[in-house]
Amino acid sequence: MALIQCLPALVGSLLPAFCFAEVAETEDWNAKFQATYVWQDKRPFPAAYSGTNSLSAGKEHSYSFTATAALGFRPWAGGELYFNPEAAQGVPLSNLTGLGGFTNGEIARSSGPTLTVYRARLFLRQTWGMSGEQEIVESAANQLVGTVDKRRWVLTAGNLSVLDVFDGNAYSHDPRTQFLNWSLMTHGAYDYAADARGYSWGIALEWYHDDWTVRAGRFIQPKEPNQQALDPHIFQHYGDQLEVEHAHTIGGQPGKLRVLAFRNRAKMSSFQDALNLAARTGGTPDINDVRTGEQVKHGFGLNLEQAMSNNVGLFARASWADGRTETYAFTEIDRSMSGGAVVRGTSWGREQDSMGVALARNGLSKVHRNYLAAGGMGFFIGDGRLNYRPETVFEAFYNLNLTKAAWVSLDWQRIRNPAYNADRGPVNVASVRLHTEF
Repeated sequence: MALIQCLPALVGSLLPAFCFAEVAETEDWNAKFQATYVWQDKRPFPAAYSGTNSLSAGKEHSYSFTATAALGFRPWAGGELYFNPEAAQGVPLSNLTGLGGFTNGEIARSSGPTLTVYRARLFLRQTWGMSGEQEIVESAANQLVGTVDKRRWVLTAGNLSVLDVFDGNAYSHDPRTQFLNWSLMTHGAYDYAADARGYSWGIALEWYHDDWTVRAGRFIQPKEPNQQALDPHIFQHYGDQLEVEHAHTIGGQPGKLRVLAFRNRAKMSSFQDALNLAARTGGTPDINDVRTGEQVKHGFGLNLEQAMSNNVGLFARASWADGRTETYAFTEIDRSMSGGAVVRGTSWGREQDSMGVALARNGLSKVHRNYLAAGGMGFFIGDGRLNYRPETVFEAFYNLNLTKAAWVSLDWQRIRNPAYNADRGPVNVASVRLHTEF
């Protein structure tokens, strides 16, 4: 790479400071690979009662495995084409029921003990430069090396995850290398459009203008709640999102603030409709009895990341969804607040190691609580009755670097009021994660 030397003047400096801005060569293609194995042990916990969708109160083991190849190609100037074949298998805790914040972000709703190979992503990204200063895009999975304008349009279309574009966070976004809990890898209340593996088809447009970014996108919903088959009618059933991001510096350290709004339209059940029907018939409310027409769900999220030094970063999120309708594609959380810190191991001589601690507090809307208290079952939770309290998740991990491309992580989660029920828990889950990437 060519180097352009610059000599910034620093008032009060005894010696001149030198900095180098790199001009990147263009990468025409790349191939990246990752594999992640997560093993979890849930200890027995006290429970006054259990229901159909309760987390088992007994001892349980769980595991997940994913392997992904990320293949990238530049067909023309400004264009990038990506294909990700993926293999996965796993057995979740309690058949993936009984929690709002599930303990393993790598476990999919379609997981099973048989290794399954499928297409995870197939999408095109097109960038149009609009002048201004330039910055380097580094080589990574689904990202080719290149130099781009700080003022640019970026269009992404195809098969991918909504979280590939929206709600990024440097410290809490990837369960393969960071926090495992679902309510820490993104906004807990963000019911983003996805199939049972977490992917969808759609289109997103981003405008980068120096320190500001605005992005909007529409993605298709599953045909039925939390199922694999997707509904192709993108103008009838969809998930829309709009995000505004601002990059800043505090005390010379970089940070970003993101504000997200989302709106889903799908054939969803209303909790109040289920309660009204049960009141008329004298039965137990059931969302499956009232899934008869289109409903709209909307919500908001606030996302902050802030470096405190070269080795310490903080993050915080807050999200809210209206909670009138059933969870359609993510998990049963209507309100969530989370925050934590990630520290690199440089200060103790382990630069490639990292450790993190975080806390999340999840809640439900009033009508969602009433539905569960009356004996209703959601897709993921339902103890038969409910002594409501917010669900709280504490998580801590340590990533130990073994080789240049391999890490082993030790992770511990403690969850109070699982599925928002004070009559059950607390729950302790210990995890070991093996991860490699190259």
